[in-house]
Amino acid sequence: MKLTSLSLLCAAALALPAAAAFAHDAQDAPADAAAAKANPFTATEVARFNEPWAMTFLPNGRLLVTEKRGQLKVLTIGGSAQTITGVPAVAYGGQGGLGDVILHPQFASNGLIYISYAEKGTASGTAGATVARAKLTLTSSGGSLSNLQVLWRQPKVTGSNHYGHRLAFGPDHKLWITSSERQKFDPAQDLNSPLGKVIRLNDDGSVPTDNPFYNRGGVAATVWSYGHRNLLGIAFDAQNKLWIHEMGPAGGDELNLIERGSNYGWPVVSQGDHYDGTPIPRHSTRPDLNAPEAWWTPVIAPAGFVIYSGTRFPAWAGSGLIGGLASQALVRVKFNGNTAAEAERYPMGKRIREVEQGPNGDVWLLEDGTNARLLRLTPI
Repeated sequence: MKLTSLSLLCAAALALPAAAAFAHDAQDAPADAAAAKANPFTATEVARFNEPWAMTFLPNGRLLVTEKRGQLKVLTIGGSAQTITGVPAVAYGGQGGLGDVILHPQFASNGLIYISYAEKGTASGTAGATVARAKLTLTSSGGSLSNLQVLWRQPKVTGSNHYGHRLAFGPDHKLWITSSERQKFDPAQDLNSPLGKVIRLNDDGSVPTDNPFYNRGGVAATVWSYGHRNLLGIAFDAQNKLWIHEMGPAGGDELNLIERGSNYGWPVVSQGDHYDGTPIPRHSTRPDLNAPEAWWTPVIAPAGFVIYSGTRFPAWAGSGLIGGLASQALVRVKFNGNTAAEAERYPMGKRIREVEQGPNGDVWLLEDGTNARLLRLTPI
């Protein structure tokens, strides 16, 4: 989208401390109790996890939860969490570890789940995001993964941040993967590198022939869009449009409508600047590059994302719900066709890592860090 279609930061964003623009991973002060009382929901603790990263509901109402150190748990609501064995070794550290978990569209008949994780390289200090699928078998004591197949890998590079590796199945039953740029900058503009891209594959890891760069072959054939930084939320709306949020540098967190074959500009342009203060040209200087539909300075540090389709919160119908790390909030985004803007911000007093919609339309949140709470939001 052109910059003129942007929804600029709202008054609530302006009220955040300026220091938040420079610290996506910093701990902000807890939200005050008076603001929390204004939230239109009751947050009830259901369980606790150690550094949880993602969750997804099973058809039987049980919940799969990933923990960064490499544990996959299954929780019976009202019961205890049990361990799923067979998870591959992960490269834990920084932003690395066990990441996303989603179900195959035909999970009820094939039992397949998809996981993402940081995987160590052979060279010291290197790692890369990996996506695999496996058969999930549940038992009375937890369960196991079998027939694990790796479908996709990032190259192994140094560093332990900006893996991305959020997963989703689209209405087309294709597998969509967010591949962040591992803080390497320029590869985001190189179609021969998977870093800084949105990747689209068939459910078995093969490449769809209708991808925009399919005829170029190699890595380029897997790419749907490029010029991205650190993509940590992915969701399709009711009109089958794909929305993804990504962390900016010092300022400029983005929410983007993803368009086929489009270049989103990183690191050529941004609504933020480098952490050392070096300015980055704004999107307005390059109208040929795709600008965000909404952006935040100071940052919210977005993590987790769902577009609400339930009936328990009628006012949220069709809205995007984003977890905020630095902002310690649940951020609601209102869509209007191809535009978006922050509508409300609900203080949670803790860093929010993940957001999911439950089977009956309740909203579920995972806090970030050790001894993190799983919260169920029910309407007041």
